[in-house]
Amino acid sequence: MGKQPQTLAQALASLPEEERIILTMHYLKSMSATEIAAILGVPERSVDAIIRQGRSRLSAILGI
Repeated sequence: MGKQPQTLAQALASLPEEERIILTMHYLKSMSATEIAAILGVPERSVDAIIRQGRSRLSAILGI
């Protein structure tokens, strides 16, 4: 029997905390990587990398 499909909220909840926070800010609050980096005090390139990594992980979790 296959895995039950997850909701976006369940998929986000399963991510590591840093990814979950950044992806929530980016996708649900429509913030840019520049805005997120300024708020969190981290380099913008780090935020960009986490968004890319998180997007791939969410796609795999959700099967899309």
